[in-house]
Amino acid sequence: MLLSVCVVNGVWVVWSPVPSSPTTNKNAIIAGGYRLLKIDTLDNTTISSKILSQFEEKVAKTKTDCVVFSDFRHGIFSKATIPALVEAIPANAFKVADSQVATRWGNITEFKGFDLVTPNEREARFALGDQDCNIGQLAAFVQEANQAKNIILKLGPRGIFFMSKDIYHSVDSFAKDVKDAVGAGDALLAYATLALLATQSLPQACIIGAIAAACECEYDGNIPIEPKDVLEKLGKVEQLAGFESKRSFEAA
Repeated sequence: MLLSVCVVNGVWVVWSPVPSSPTTNKNAIIAGGYRLLKIDTLDNTTISSKILSQFEEKVAKTKTDCVVFSDFRHGIFSKATIPALVEAIPANAFKVADSQVATRWGNITEFKGFDLVTPNEREARFALGDQDCNIGQLAAFVQEANQAKNIILKLGPRGIFFMSKDIYHSVDSFAKDVKDAVGAGDALLAYATLALLATQSLPQACIIGAIAAACECEYDGNIPIEPKDVLEKLGKVEQLAGFESKRSFEAA
């Protein structure tokens, strides 16, 4: 079923089935707008050396401008597998690491030498064992530990803080009518990565990513954010700022 959904939506899937592991399935029990309970079907066992070898081969042979490792810690990424998978990334590919371990242990700093790393504050503090430093220091510590070119630190309702070698700044959240924050990090990751690849500008990428995250927050559920949603939201932000734009906000 999952593969057919990907095909229908134009997603090219290269997969390695693990017969002993169930397909990860996450469910939330909601009543009166409140999330009462999460019921997950998953297996956190690290993949075998055989499956790891298959992954390495497929990553190495993938012709792409960008490789994104989005880490949920459900078996694929671990201390034993991350070095080999990173080594397999094609030499000229833009490398992105995103840590999403809200309900698991993980360490974003295990992804060394990436072009972009996008942890949230909790994940960064957990990885560094530091609950006292300020946000600027935290981003700098993550950048140093990861040997990363660019950092986007996700701060929930407070927006994001970004840092590269010669620039750092914060971007407030653009969300106005928040219904559900699930998927906001995914939207930011996708749009910030594409924008950074296209513009080579971290500030521009962060604004586009924050706009996409705001769009996701204004939907109930993890709904895919389309370019037209981002353009429409961006237009509203520009109008509020008194910025006159000649761009068209029709569907991209």
